[in-house]
Amino acid sequence: MTRIAFFVYGVLCHLLFLAVYAGLAVFFAGVPLLPWAVDGPAGLPLGGALAVNAALVLAFGLQHSVMARPWFKRLWTRIVPEPIERSTYVLLSCVMLVGLMALWQPIGPVVWDLPAGPARWAMWTLFAAGWLMVPLVTLMISHFDLFGTRQVWLHLTGRPYTSLPFRTPMLYSRMRHPLYVGWAIAFWSAPTMTVGHLLLAALLTGYMLVAVVFEERDLVAHFGRAYEDYRRRVPMFVPRWWTPESESGEVEPERERQAT
Repeated sequence: MTRIAFFVYGVLCHLLFLAVYAGLAVFFAGVPLLPWAVDGPAGLPLGGALAVNAALVLAFGLQHSVMARPWFKRLWTRIVPEPIERSTYVLLSCVMLVGLMALWQPIGPVVWDLPAGPARWAMWTLFAAGWLMVPLVTLMISHFDLFGTRQVWLHLTGRPYTSLPFRTPMLYSRMRHPLYVGWAIAFWSAPTMTVGHLLLAALLTGYMLVAVVFEERDLVAHFGRAYEDYRRRVPMFVPRWWTPESESGEVEPERERQAT
């Protein structure tokens, strides 16, 4: 019975993330489908809005990164059963994202506003590309492992969890962190950019630049020279579209899911 309950819990957490992810895209787009949006009437004076918004992103960043660290997982799984550790992480990340959207304080002045026409449509296309790129990138490596569904499925079927192999398929052979690139495109592609939207994009981009340092440190600690070699050959964010002749026959190392 516990196995079934864990599986249902994991699937529901995964589905919740997909719903929250869609809501986050709507939040950034400003489509009036949610009670909140990144832009809107100012609710607090500028100083208060800046303080609240910075605190919201800091709280999300701490939860999202601290809970992903191996040392925290070792402590956390003394309380939370290991098969649902990742699903619980996903659940709490969703709670933090919903809280960020609900409590976000819009800051109104417009930084840029592209006129109707090709430029505006191009920006909307880039916006859509960013939000589509994020889930597509997860499918390149370990989507179901990343969101905890694989863990609860293995537990349901009575099989032990094993880490996925380290590999660098598709975009991962050209840049080390295409997931972060997708997020950055989604955050910054705004046909109308307000100060509030720019602040959120800048804060989240800053968070990713800090988080990637800890993520890479964990990957080096886990994979050693294999990841060091990967890091030497492949850029972090700017894709490399060529393969040096000296590396053309080199076999890619294997890659497990990244804790993000």
